[in-house]
Amino acid sequence: MGVMSGRDNAAATVVQPPLSQAVGYIVVVVVGLIIAFVMVLVTRILRQTVHDGQPDGENWAHCIRCYIFMALEHGDAGVFPSEIITDILRTGIHIIAATFLLPVGVALYTFVGGIKATFLTDYFHTAVILIICCYFTIKAFTIEEIGSVGHLYDLVKAASSRHPVEGNHAGSYLTMSSHGGILFGIIHLCANFGLVIMDTSFFVKAFSASPAAVVPGYVVGGIAYFAIPWGLGTLMSSVALGLEENPLFPTYPRRMTPTEVSNGLVLPYAAITIAGKGGAAAMLLITFMAVTSTLSAQVIAVSSIISFDIYREYINKLASDRDVIRWSHYGVVFFAIFSAAFSTMLHYVGIDLGWTLYMLGVITCPGIFPMAFTILWKRQSKAAAIISPVLGMATGIAVWLGTAHAFYGEVTVASTGQALPCVYGTVAAAFSPIPYSLIITLFKPQNYDWADFSKERLALEKLEDDLSTVHSRSSHRGNAHVENGKPGVLSSQELKRWGRIAAIWSLATFFGHWVLWPLPMYAAKYIFGKSFFIAWLLVAIIWLWGTMLIAIFYPLIDGGIQQSMEVYSYLRNRNTSDEGNNRKEGISSPNTSTPGSSSEQASVGDVPTEELKT
Repeated sequence: MGVMSGRDNAAATVVQPPLSQAVGYIVVVVVGLIIAFVMVLVTRILRQTVHDGQPDGENWAHCIRCYIFMALEHGDAGVFPSEIITDILRTGIHIIAATFLLPVGVALYTFVGGIKATFLTDYFHTAVILIICCYFTIKAFTIEEIGSVGHLYDLVKAASSRHPVEGNHAGSYLTMSSHGGILFGIIHLCANFGLVIMDTSFFVKAFSASPAAVVPGYVVGGIAYFAIPWGLGTLMSSVALGLEENPLFPTYPRRMTPTEVSNGLVLPYAAITIAGKGGAAAMLLITFMAVTSTLSAQVIAVSSIISFDIYREYINKLASDRDVIRWSHYGVVFFAIFSAAFSTMLHYVGIDLGWTLYMLGVITCPGIFPMAFTILWKRQSKAAAIISPVLGMATGIAVWLGTAHAFYGEVTVASTGQALPCVYGTVAAAFSPIPYSLIITLFKPQNYDWADFSKERLALEKLEDDLSTVHSRSSHRGNAHVENGKPGVLSSQELKRWGRIAAIWSLATFFGHWVLWPLPMYAAKYIFGKSFFIAWLLVAIIWLWGTMLIAIFYPLIDGGIQQSMEVYSYLRNRNTSDEGNNRKEGISSPNTSTPGSSSEQASVGDVPTEELKT
């Protein structure tokens, strides 16, 4: 790829896997199944006690895979438009075996535990990932070759002198003035905006909680999360740059190849440099947890689309609740297999991390404005909502491929992965649906009544929140007033209030992170001095540690302690009840038959005949 032109493309010696195949299989299979078993068990206990979900801790795998690739190529300017990076660390395990084994544990706990298990797993995985990230911030300065932030600055400055960066001011890594960085910033901003708008996994998690919990959670999470690309990304990319020609570095005596950088091996190599095999094991664990957490969210999203939006809407409109749940289970299995097969196809056709990051916006952006118009503009027609994203994607792909041919004379994986074609294609895909939607709507505008939302019924009558158990209507009639009167249901005024808060924070975050901070530094063509770099990195590391503390302890304070107490109380009462039953059985006649309890008889009688047949 063009952004890799500063690196030698000649044949390079192969870096031997730092870990054995056994370690790879233990993490992918054994650890995956243990986590699945524990999460299913905890979900079962919570379902019987608190009847509630857990706060969400989102940590996207592609975010865990993309940062240092950009920081290595564009220096500190790569921090802002990208997030963190790694790729699956090579352990000797065959990549196809790992690809198909990874979804096994995910499918298991998602199949049984549903979205609650996904929340719990996200929290656990996020906590482990952040602890390891903070460990690297300490370990990096304990090796003699680095020692301090000031010496790390000297190493990076020396790397800039040896290998100047094309497109950066003065060829320096220590500047925000980067042509490649600003292009990737445009791509990444549009692509990720499209991702959070169009990805159903975000909707499923956001809709599963009250706005009073969702808005503060996303505000705190968004601000805290920025420390990962900024803190860990700056540190580990600087380590890789400074020690790339040191005997400790895995590729010594050569530099990393473009393929290694684009495949996301910079962070694993840096981790091995500062922590040896322990760093390799830590990176394997981070990658495993990030991938499984992301896959779990996607499995939930796809299974809900298959069961509700396809099966119940178009195949069987009279489907019972049990039928819908059964099809959601089919969706879990289907997507687990499909994702592994699709990843295998990408591997064998030569698609790598860098290409994916650059072209992602062409696919994710066409639905941004049609979706916004659908929610905010009552005049948009149904035809416009359906057709304009399709036309936008076609426009984006045409511009993307056309500019690749115009600039580089060919349409190949290499040419379509360049920055300029992807910028043009992403922008075209994002903004072309605006005129398409307006023009189509002009032919036959609608006048949607927003009050119809209040008439919508639940897709299912009354389900356990793991989406695996269906109750009858009558069994919950007695609790209807509790459901309707619970504090979680907000009035329209409260919804508007939280909507305003979300909008204000979104604008403030955008201007702070994308305009007021990076753009003046880009225009100033400032090259970091040692004092500035020390302050920059120390603040980023402090922010990262704060993120770890927030991610681990805030959910516990916000409700985790209360739920833990309820679980403890439930288990204690159950043990007391079991002891009492055992004493009664000891004095009862062994020939006495005990009929089922009245509650059990009632619960069976409440289940409709059609459900019992099912």
